[in-house]
Amino acid sequence: MLKMFRLQENNTTVRTELLAGLTTFLTMVYIVVVNPAILSAAGLPFEQVFMATVIAAIIGTLIMALAANYPIAIAPGMGMNAYFVTEVVQQDVSYSVILGTVFLAGILFVILSLTRLREILIMAIPPSLKYGITSGIGLFIAFLGLRMSGIIVASESTLVTMGDLTAPGTVLTIVGLFVTLGLIARRVTGALFIGMAITALLGVFTGQLEFEQGFTSVPPAPVFWDIDIAGVFSNGLYTVIFAFLLVTIFDTTGTMIGVAEQAGFIRKDGSLPRARAALMADATATTAGAMFGTSPSSAYIESSSGVAAGGRTGLTTVVVAGLFFISIFFSPLVGAVSSLSAITAPVLIIVGCFMMEGLAKINWQAFDEAFPAFIIILSMPLTSSIATGIAFGFISYPLLKIMSGRAKDVHWILYLFGFIFILQMIFFPGH
Repeated sequence: MLKMFRLQENNTTVRTELLAGLTTFLTMVYIVVVNPAILSAAGLPFEQVFMATVIAAIIGTLIMALAANYPIAIAPGMGMNAYFVTEVVQQDVSYSVILGTVFLAGILFVILSLTRLREILIMAIPPSLKYGITSGIGLFIAFLGLRMSGIIVASESTLVTMGDLTAPGTVLTIVGLFVTLGLIARRVTGALFIGMAITALLGVFTGQLEFEQGFTSVPPAPVFWDIDIAGVFSNGLYTVIFAFLLVTIFDTTGTMIGVAEQAGFIRKDGSLPRARAALMADATATTAGAMFGTSPSSAYIESSSGVAAGGRTGLTTVVVAGLFFISIFFSPLVGAVSSLSAITAPVLIIVGCFMMEGLAKINWQAFDEAFPAFIIILSMPLTSSIATGIAFGFISYPLLKIMSGRAKDVHWILYLFGFIFILQMIFFPGH
C-alpha cells in the first residue's frame, strides 16, 4: 500500500510522513471543537454536528490522500460555519433549508471541478474581489468571536459597545487570547490547539468548566439529515448558494496553490498536477458534510505546517484522517469544551486576523479596484451576511470600471453576476 504514495520519488520516509501528519492534525484539530460550538447555535444537535465535522474531514482528507496524493487536509471551513448560523437567523428558516444550500453548492462544486468552468470562474474574478471576500470573512468571524466572548455587546445608541471586561467569561477569553497570541508569536506548532487546552485548564481551575459526562464515550451515531432542497428555492436563497460556492472555490484553490508551492509541486508552467482530483476532495466533503449536518468544507492552510515538517505525500493526510477518526471517541470532552465560549472565541479572533493577509495584495492606489474590496470588507461584518458583501462587490466593480473608461477590462461573467445581484437586491431583498 505504501507504494501508491511514491515515498522515495518524493524524497520522504514513513517516519517523516507520520510526524507531518501529526503536526498538521495538531494545527487544525481546533475545528472539531469550534465548528460544533458555532453550528449548535443554529439549533443543530451538538453531537450530530461533531460527527458531521469529523466525517466531512475524513472523507475529504482521504480522497485528497488516495486520489491526489497530496499532504493537504480537508475539513469544514472557518467563516462558512459562522455564516451558516447567521443565515438561519436572518432568513428565519430552519437549518435544514440552509443545509440544502450547502448541498447544492457542493453539487455545483463537483460539476465545476469536472469541467473548465471552475478555471474560467477563477480567472474572471479580479484579485481585489477575491482578497476582499477573504478579508471580509476574516472580520466577520473575528467580530463573532468578540461578541461570543462578551468583549463587545449590543448597544441601543451605538449598535455595539465595549462589554464588561471584568466578567469571568470575558476575563478568561482575554487571558486565553494573549496566551494563544504568545504561542503563535513564538511559532509553537499547534498554537491554536494548545491555547485552547490551556484556556480549558484555566476554566477548570476557575470553576467555569466541568466535565460532567467524562472524557470518552461510544461515538454518537451519525444521522442523515432531512435536507430541505425545496425550501431553498421557495425562499429564493440563490445568493446564499453562490456565496458558499464562491468562497469555497477561492479558499480551496488559494490554499492548494500556496501549500503546493511550499512543497514544490507546482510545475514550471504554473500548473498543479492532479488538480482535478484535489478539488474533487473538497467538493465531495462539502456535499457529504451537508448530508450529515455541517457547513462547507475547505482545504486547510494549516497543512503547510505538515509540509514544513517534511510531509510530501498522501500518507501525511492518511495520518490526519486516522487521527480525526480517533477523535470521535472524545465527544464528551469536546462537548464540554465547546460549551464555554471563552475557549473558542480566541480562535475566531485570531483566525480572522490570519484571513486579512490578502489586503496587502490589493492595489489601493487604483480606486476602481480598492472601493469594491473596501465595500465587501465593510459590509460583511456590519450586515452579518457574506452574500451581501459579495453582492456589493460584484455590483460596484463593473460599474466603477465603466465609469473610469475601462469597461473592456471586465470579464463578461462579472457583468452577468452584477446584473443578477442587482435583480436579487430589488426583488429579493434580505436573501
